[in-house]
Amino acid sequence: MVASGLPAHRDDHAAAAAEMALDMQAAVESLRSKLELELTIRIGMDSGPVIAGVIGRHRFIYDLWGDTVDTASRMESHGLSGKIQVTEATFRRLGAGYRFEDRGEVPIKGKGAMRAYLLLGRAEGNAPSGAG
Repeated sequence: MVASGLPAHRDDHAAAAAEMALDMQAAVESLRSKLELELTIRIGMDSGPVIAGVIGRHRFIYDLWGDTVDTASRMESHGLSGKIQVTEATFRRLGAGYRFEDRGEVPIKGKGAMRAYLLLGRAEGNAPSGAG
């Protein structure tokens, strides 16, 4: 799990997460080719508020909770192998800087039908921001 814009707010949090997801996808593809393995990655993204905190008495763990975390997890688990699936909230935040494929309404366990998009890459003229 990755969270962008925590603990310090950043206006480009969605773009930073998208850049990381695209870089992860490229790294896995590179490894797959070099090692000649059937290796893929499935990534899910959502944007919104989360609850964050430290839990534990003997072993401390920093964790995140909330609907945004649950929805991002569902985007991954209901996504396609080798793809980055994002919610409509993330699609709107990323805007014209990226290319998408509209998947339409996708049945999501515990959520019902949700509009989902596949993040395909940067839009032409949108250079990597180095935000990752």
